[in-house]
Amino acid sequence: MTANALLDSQLESYELGHEMPLEFSTVRAAVRHNGQRTPFLLIDLELVRSKIRRFRAAMPEVRVHYAMKANPHPEILRVMLEEGVAFEVASAGELEVLLALGVPGPEIHYNNPIKPPGHLERAAREGVAWYAIDSVEELHKVVGAKADARLCLRIETQNLGSDWPLVGKFGVPLAEARELIHEARRIGADLAGVSFHVGSQCRNLDNWRIGIENAKLVFDMMRSHGLAPRLLNIGGGFPVLHTKPIPTIERIGASVRRALADLPGDMRVMAEPGRYLVSDAAWLVSRVIGTADRRGTRWVYLDAGVYHGLMETAEGLEYQIRSERDGAHIPCTVAGPTCDSVDVVARDRILPAGLRTGDTVYIPNAGAYSTVYATSFNGFPPPETVVLQHL
Repeated sequence: MTANALLDSQLESYELGHEMPLEFSTVRAAVRHNGQRTPFLLIDLELVRSKIRRFRAAMPEVRVHYAMKANPHPEILRVMLEEGVAFEVASAGELEVLLALGVPGPEIHYNNPIKPPGHLERAAREGVAWYAIDSVEELHKVVGAKADARLCLRIETQNLGSDWPLVGKFGVPLAEARELIHEARRIGADLAGVSFHVGSQCRNLDNWRIGIENAKLVFDMMRSHGLAPRLLNIGGGFPVLHTKPIPTIERIGASVRRALADLPGDMRVMAEPGRYLVSDAAWLVSRVIGTADRRGTRWVYLDAGVYHGLMETAEGLEYQIRSERDGAHIPCTVAGPTCDSVDVVARDRILPAGLRTGDTVYIPNAGAYSTVYATSFNGFPPPETVVLQHL
């Protein structure tokens, strides 16, 4: 059986009923109650809290470090702090947000493998201890800024079955890891961890198992060079339900726990969930600003598009789009408000034929990588964030 056929077989057995997104009826009621100008992101913090707890129940051995880049809204970060979640950052800007909230620098992991020197120096001054690297140049850069830095080597691993493979931009191939380990030993660097990323929206259970097995090989290389590895970071990529079948976090957790079973007892394990914790706790609420029939195709234009909360559609992510309008449904092309031809959200989406200017549309599962990507391009404002008040 080929790898793709194996993945297809695996996906057929996944259960979809365990995901519990924010209910459409709750969103509609909140929109009517608030009367908020669109577009806006409506988020339920209690669902964020429940996703944190569900992740921990699935993988109790794994320390949760929230990936700030998914959505750093202050209310979301407050919930993370209340639940005892730790954090990982990719820039000094994200670091500053956490410092302002009172998060101690030594508890924050700086896991962007390539760091601007000024950002790195800022992190070092604040006592950030752990840094990801995946090249000899970055090894020297980090050690030059903080001689006692604890380093985590990001390795390349399989991304088959992920909607956005990350292989190529980051991660040292296993065949090249020994050279970097040797250099770390030569300069006396504390290379003490291994990390990997299975790819965003990963639907393939094998990716985590393979990543962990590869990490064990690298740990052996480290020990053979006299280093003392003590951290495994299994990264992110934990999927949420859009339009494709996904494995539940419980299925992923069972696979991860089996792979971790023979690690030494003093090995600390962490993960970097971002999308999983916040995505399905929010809906993007938008309005139709115009419609047109062009060469036999119905076009529907929204006040939110690629540049205003739906950037991931440009990379192929398919959001569901809901409406309160009844009647016949037809294939439609959905576009954003700007005069850029790239600003097309979906094609051949089955929507009510009667959609017209002023109608509200609802886009579920939009809590991650939506508002953080949003701009004011063409003078259209980015979506605001509204916290759901339970009625």
